[in-house]
Amino acid sequence: MIAHQENAIEVHNLTKTYDGRHKAVDNISFHVSKGEIYGLLGKNGAGKSTTIKMLTTLIRPTSGEISILGLDPSKHSLQIRRRIGVVQQSESFDFATVENNLKIYAMLWEVPRETAEARIEEVLELFELADLRKVRAFELSGGQKKKLQVARELIHDMDILFLDEPTVGMDPIMRRRILDSIRKRADSGLTVLFTTHFLDEADYLCDRIGIMSDGKIRAEGTSYDLKEKYGGMRTLDIVLRDPITEDLYSKLKEAILAGSLAEESRMERKQLKILGKNITRNLDQILSLLRSMGIAIDGINLRDATLDDVFIEVVNA
Repeated sequence: MIAHQENAIEVHNLTKTYDGRHKAVDNISFHVSKGEIYGLLGKNGAGKSTTIKMLTTLIRPTSGEISILGLDPSKHSLQIRRRIGVVQQSESFDFATVENNLKIYAMLWEVPRETAEARIEEVLELFELADLRKVRAFELSGGQKKKLQVARELIHDMDILFLDEPTVGMDPIMRRRILDSIRKRADSGLTVLFTTHFLDEADYLCDRIGIMSDGKIRAEGTSYDLKEKYGGMRTLDIVLRDPITEDLYSKLKEAILAGSLAEESRMERKQLKILGKNITRNLDQILSLLRSMGIAIDGINLRDATLDDVFIEVVNA
């Protein structure tokens, strides 16, 4: 495979199977340009973490080709590891204090002492860990441990940063602070591959997004492009006064879809979500249908499709 010099990551027909039958990653291809933030989204078990493990040389693919910074991970794993940062879902160095975790990472990456000291103080402040510097990692909460994992990787220089659900357990303010920090570094040339279950994060941060399901990339593009393609649609949220039975919902859904009033509909507790391209034009018909079935309404909200809507549409297709 000839790597394109503008791409930090290139993947062609990548497949991984652990048992020879089920494919955890199934013949995927994508690229990430230098300085780009690429979001890889999907449900648990979609293949995101397996993909990251292959890209970061932790496991070998069953077939396909990978180029990381122009290098083949099967031949140049050590050179690649020296140029990347990785935040995984698992923890490490639980025995050490917060401050010593950062010092260990600085030492492993051979960061000059003065530079390391300055960066340690910077990330302690950024991640609100300064008051916890003498606390051992195993005593931290889940969110604090995740902050420490991300902070450690920002101690050293790198060309690519792989982030596997980096903000799990954090409050919204800290999540946004970390995202802004990642964006700032990307603006300075850092390439980022980012997985998250928080779709608002992907919408806010990522230049492009790939949505995985059952080991395949089912959709790819900018957030705007995905919303236009799958969501040139709008979403009608209807809050029902009382829960409706499964049988009544099935009849309602059949009537809505059969009448071409929407592309999709689903129930969440007492909320009916109807997704379609002609919702405004068909709103009166939908409301008349609900009234004819004796379904009382407490509230209505018509909005543009979100990335959440696109995600659900793609993975349920």
